[in-house]
Amino acid sequence: MPDRPPATPFPETFPETLAAPPRSTPVRVVVADDNPVVRAGLGALLSGVEDITVVAEAADGRQAYEAALHHRPDLVLLDVRMPDVDGLAALPHLVRVAPVMMLTHSSESEVVQEALRRGAGGYLVHGEFTVTELLSAIRDIVAGRAHFTPAAATAVLAHLRSSDATAHGDVPSGSRFPESYRESLSHVQPIVGQSEKRCRLSVREAEIMDLIAAGLTNQQIAAACFISEKTVKNHINRIFAKLHSTSRSEAAAKWLGTAVTP
Repeated sequence: MPDRPPATPFPETFPETLAAPPRSTPVRVVVADDNPVVRAGLGALLSGVEDITVVAEAADGRQAYEAALHHRPDLVLLDVRMPDVDGLAALPHLVRVAPVMMLTHSSESEVVQEALRRGAGGYLVHGEFTVTELLSAIRDIVAGRAHFTPAAATAVLAHLRSSDATAHGDVPSGSRFPESYRESLSHVQPIVGQSEKRCRLSVREAEIMDLIAAGLTNQQIAAACFISEKTVKNHINRIFAKLHSTSRSEAAAKWLGTAVTP
């Protein structure tokens, strides 16, 4: 394969004719890691699972991108630090082809935040998950549900709390959803009349109401706040009562200040 200029490792246009496989087929995965032992281990592990198959392996970001274009996988498992084109450099291009989950030893807060900002749907740090948890994470990401191991989740939550405190002059308690939802959450910050509404809710309830307004499901809220879906439902019932609402859309409209007053 001829060498390409390192400054422009990816084309600006993408093929539109490669259709994703039907959902009835196994989850098709590309594994990208510069360590051949890791690639071989993941390949052997995942290929032994009935509903998952590894369609290609890659040793750097460029190879991962080319494999994704060729195979149109359901998911790319992507390492951060790789030679030539690393995972973070490849990420914005890969997510235009397939969902991406970072699977790496890199647990630095800045790296986690940047990966999520660039479109990663989840972040798993080696040594922090079991085989069962890895398989669950793969299925979650393909289904559109974010998944994080403890170090990644801690880094994201610390960053979001710091950002929220800087923006609003206070220090919030509780967690926020990962960076992939930051754009949505940027529209649910306090506006006219919001301070009074927040006073009605507890810190946790206000946190959950932010996530409801961002369009997250109960399952996603539970994952973001590290609580059960049953607890989320209990909080939502109390929120509806306090905001005098009977639906998520009505509560969100009041929370955002977009409800039409008679």
